[in-house]
Amino acid sequence: MDIKWGSLGQVFVVSLGVTVAVVVIFSLGVLAASARQVALERGRPAAVPSAAAALCFGACAVIVLYGIYLIVPQFH
Repeated sequence: MDIKWGSLGQVFVVSLGVTVAVVVIFSLGVLAASARQVALERGRPAAVPSAAAALCFGACAVIVLYGIYLIVPQFH
């Protein structure tokens, strides 16, 4: 059995990068949702924080679904 260490390293780096990106995007979504709640409590418009939260959570969902698409062979 031969292990291709270069390929394994690439998979590790890409996986780590995507994981960090998803966590950061999700955290920004939580921050935007919190800003939306604060804006509503203060009687200010909350359209921008709501849109930002929806965009961040939508991006996370798309990334996760793409990962599932890559893993499950029946989707190809």
